[in-house]
Amino acid sequence: MADKLSISDVQDILQRKLDQDNRQKLAALNNSHLNAFVADAIELTEPDNVVVFTDSQSDIDTIRQWAVNGGGEHPLVTDGHTYHFDGPHDQGRDPANTRYLLPKGMELGQSLNSIDRDEGLADLRSLLKGIMKGRTMLVCFWCLCPTGSDFSISCVQITDSPYVAHSESILYRPGYEQFKRLKGSDNFFRFLHSEGQLDENGCSLNWQKRRIYIDLTEDMVYTVNTQYAGNTVGLKKLALRLAIQRASRDGDWLAEHMFIMGVHGPHERVTYFSGAFPSACGKTSTAMLPGQTIVGDDIAYFRKRNGKAYAANVEQGIFGIINDVNAQDDPIIFKALKTPGEVIFGNVLIADGKPYWEGMGEPIPDKGINFSGPWYKGKTDKDGNPIPPSHKNARYTIRLSALENLDSQFDNPEGVPIGGIIYGGRDCDTHVPIEQAFNWVEGIIAKGASIESETTAATLGKAGVRKFNIMANQDFVSVPLGRYIQNNLNFGQTLDNPPAIFSVNYFLQDENGKFLNGKLYKMVWLLWAEQRVHGDVDALQTPTGWIPRYEDLVPLFRNKLKICYSKEAYEKQFTIRVTNLLAKYDHVEKIYREKVSDTPPLVYETFEAIRNRLKDAQSQYGDTISPFVL
Repeated sequence: MADKLSISDVQDILQRKLDQDNRQKLAALNNSHLNAFVADAIELTEPDNVVVFTDSQSDIDTIRQWAVNGGGEHPLVTDGHTYHFDGPHDQGRDPANTRYLLPKGMELGQSLNSIDRDEGLADLRSLLKGIMKGRTMLVCFWCLCPTGSDFSISCVQITDSPYVAHSESILYRPGYEQFKRLKGSDNFFRFLHSEGQLDENGCSLNWQKRRIYIDLTEDMVYTVNTQYAGNTVGLKKLALRLAIQRASRDGDWLAEHMFIMGVHGPHERVTYFSGAFPSACGKTSTAMLPGQTIVGDDIAYFRKRNGKAYAANVEQGIFGIINDVNAQDDPIIFKALKTPGEVIFGNVLIADGKPYWEGMGEPIPDKGINFSGPWYKGKTDKDGNPIPPSHKNARYTIRLSALENLDSQFDNPEGVPIGGIIYGGRDCDTHVPIEQAFNWVEGIIAKGASIESETTAATLGKAGVRKFNIMANQDFVSVPLGRYIQNNLNFGQTLDNPPAIFSVNYFLQDENGKFLNGKLYKMVWLLWAEQRVHGDVDALQTPTGWIPRYEDLVPLFRNKLKICYSKEAYEKQFTIRVTNLLAKYDHVEKIYREKVSDTPPLVYETFEAIRNRLKDAQSQYGDTISPFVL
């Protein structure tokens, strides 16, 4: 809608609303598209003041000071630590109210939530009209991926929430100077956010009018009446949607919901892996395994160099789930959360100026304040349900530089070479703990594009429901799903040496509901995968891929975890559950046939080949197959 303003209108608005210092900051970027965006946002939301922030440390410090002094955060006793509360109805991403604005004639498929662009913009602008009266508008610049790189994407965030701006200053690289490299082009992402009217606790009051709308035609995201970072920190999953669209349009790179980590193998060898997991399924804990190094925990861009896949971390920080983070299972993160430095705790329990959360391994006070207001042990909601001390989706926001295990190549503008890709999810009864796909095609289709995972508290709605989640990216894909799969297939098939692809399952259970994986077993699975990438160990062939041999896992368990790994444990974990696998691929294929009209034929051909192999094995061995007979 900004294009409706004339050049003279834009100049007049900026002249009236920005003082000389802020006008100069904007003018230094010499970008008429940016000026039009800022002017339209001012005209629409009617702020009292407008402040433009640069990369300077003083500007970044100002953002933090505003956040702590009434801007959505409160200080804790540990130096640099603050806390933030979202309202009881604003505790997770909101898929129902997250929609794509599509012009007439543009289709994404029925599996993606959309609304007519004109209708959606009218709705948004009615909600945003005058919403910043009495407030200061913050104009901030950030960069996705390392600056000065072919990975870099420039971004501008307009918000009235210092908390949102402060979160972004921790999570993303400064982008004001990077923005100058655009030399006046419109090749940048735009984000406009308002938290809306606040209640007595400082939380968004009109959550029932929450909107998260993505305008693919303008590389633009609007969010209103929400504070939860997953809905408001535009450069996170909202920018991922824009990047997927751009990558699909460009055709030679990928934007994925993946961590990047360095897995440290024999003889000081480091092999870089990326991995995609739905939220709360072990993604960050995998990227943070002891003895390994982290490049990023959430979003990665992939490009091709010299016939290999290279990836860069979009972010410079972590917005992580905090429940069950403790000194034993997550020693590096736990230490960082206990050390003075810049950390935002979200929706935890606060008592005596300290944060507490469930599963932290320390006694939790019987009373304090949390997202529900004053809290005491035994407190219930209006329906009589117990209110936990910390929300299940409570979070922490921290810079990666605060972590001892930050990889030395974290900020390399070239990215890092990827040797392996991992797909995971919550699966109690079907997949083995780790399995390598036979090739890139089966990896993308049968491992990535076939993920079904039980829902968690990271998304609003009922937890524990098994949900199709293509490449752990279902909520963020902004192109038709068939095209998204084809883009991934094309990317690997044009590489001289594509990464090996693995599936992992940390949530397999026995018939009594007992987990068959210890929390740190994932270290063994990854170290085995690292050896497979380099051909150091052989593997057993199953109908769906390659699994470890028992004799190759024993030394890894002994040397890394001090565990005497038994044949009984191995057999329980790596038994092939043929009946369940057949049902799974039947079910996933049905989803594609009913909901994804542009599914590549290769998907169905791959499913059929896998089913035929499973049925052949079933006729030979039965419904379950012990790894010892393979």
